[in-house]
Amino acid sequence: MRYILFCITLWMTVTVPVSGQTLRVEPLANPSGVGSLQANWSKSSTGAPLLSWTEEQKNGSYTLRYAVREGAKWSAPRTIAANRRFFRHPAELPGIVALRNGTLLAHWVEMPEESSEKEFLYVSASTDGIRWSAPVLAHKDRSPVQHGLASIAATGDNEASLLWLEALEGEDGPVTMKRSLVNAAGQITKEESLDTDVCACCPTSVVKTARGVLVAYRDHTSEDIRDISTLRFENGRWTPSKNLNPDRWKLNACPINAAIAAATGDQVAVAWYTGAQDKPRVQIAFSKDSGSTFSKPTLVSTGHSFGFTSMALNEDGSAMVSWLEQGANDTSILFRQVSSQGVAGPVLQIAKGTKASLGYPRILQAGSETWIAWGGSRTPSPIQTARVIR
Repeated sequence: MRYILFCITLWMTVTVPVSGQTLRVEPLANPSGVGSLQANWSKSSTGAPLLSWTEEQKNGSYTLRYAVREGAKWSAPRTIAANRRFFRHPAELPGIVALRNGTLLAHWVEMPEESSEKEFLYVSASTDGIRWSAPVLAHKDRSPVQHGLASIAATGDNEASLLWLEALEGEDGPVTMKRSLVNAAGQITKEESLDTDVCACCPTSVVKTARGVLVAYRDHTSEDIRDISTLRFENGRWTPSKNLNPDRWKLNACPINAAIAAATGDQVAVAWYTGAQDKPRVQIAFSKDSGSTFSKPTLVSTGHSFGFTSMALNEDGSAMVSWLEQGANDTSILFRQVSSQGVAGPVLQIAKGTKASLGYPRILQAGSETWIAWGGSRTPSPIQTARVIR
C-alpha cells in the first residue's frame, strides 16, 4: 500500500488523572545487526519473547531473522528467508507466530519492483526453527497489485489466521480485507473476504479470544470516514462489522496509523489513533466479553500525537500502551499503563529522536515482563529493545 503524508493541526489536551506504580525503562541489547529494520515481537511455544527483524547483508541483500530471549540471554540469530525482495516499510512488518505443537509460521511482504504497485504476501513454516519450508504465496490472486499489511495469530492447535489487504483496483479503488488460514505445514487451506471496503494503507490486527477470533482494522466509507471497526468469528461464523467508536474521522489520504488489539481470555483491548476534529490522539477501549461490547474510549496520549500505537495486555486486564508524540524539537516514544476500568497511569518516556529513526514501536507482554522494540530507519543504528519495569 502506498503511504501519503498529511498534515494535522496541533492539539493540546489536559492529561488524564494518573494513578498506579512508577515505571522505568531498562535498555537491553539484542542480536539484531547494524542497519536492521522492521522489529516485531511474538512469543515462542514456551512463552519466551521472540524478536524478528529484517537485516541488511554486506552484499546489499536483506534477510528475515529472529532470536528468542531464553532466560537472561538471547539465542543466536536464525535466518528465516534470505535474498528476498522484502518490502521494508515500518507498517509492513513481517511476523512470526508459534503454534501449540511448536511449529513456527512466518509471513512477509515482497515488492519485486521498487517503482511498481506489486506487493505479494508469503508464508513459510518451520518445525525446528532452523529449517524453513519454501515460501508460498498467501493469496490466490497473482495479479501485479498490492497484497499486504498483514497480521497473524494462532487460532487453532495447528492453524493460524493471516489477515491482509488486497487492492485489485489499485489504492484508489475499494480495498478488501481478507483472511487466509495457514496450516502447520505452511500451506494455505482457505481464503475468504471479510470486508470489501477498508482503509488501503493501515495494518490489520488479529487476536484469539476465549470465544474465537477478533480482528481490529481501519474501516472506510464512501464519504472517506476512516474509523476503527471490529469483526469476530464465533460459533463458526463471522459477526457483522461493528464500529468501535464514532470518531467520524474524514480523510482523503492514507493515515498509515491503524488499530492494535490484544486479548487474554475474555479480556480484550483495542488502542488506536484518530485525527478526528483536528485533535490527533490515541485512545483505548476495553471489553470483558471477548469483544462483543466495548467501553467508552479512554484518552491515552497527552499532546500532539503521531500515533503508531502499540499495546499489550497484562493478566489483570490492564493495558501497556506506547505511541509517538511531538515535542518542541523532536519526537518521543511515550508509554503508560491503563487499567481495565480506563484509569491512565503515569507517562514514561522511552526514547527521543525523529519519527523516521523511532520507526513503528512494538510492545510485548511475556509473563510478567513488558518489552518494547523501536528504531528501524535506514541508518547505521540497530534496532533498540528495552524492558519496562513496574
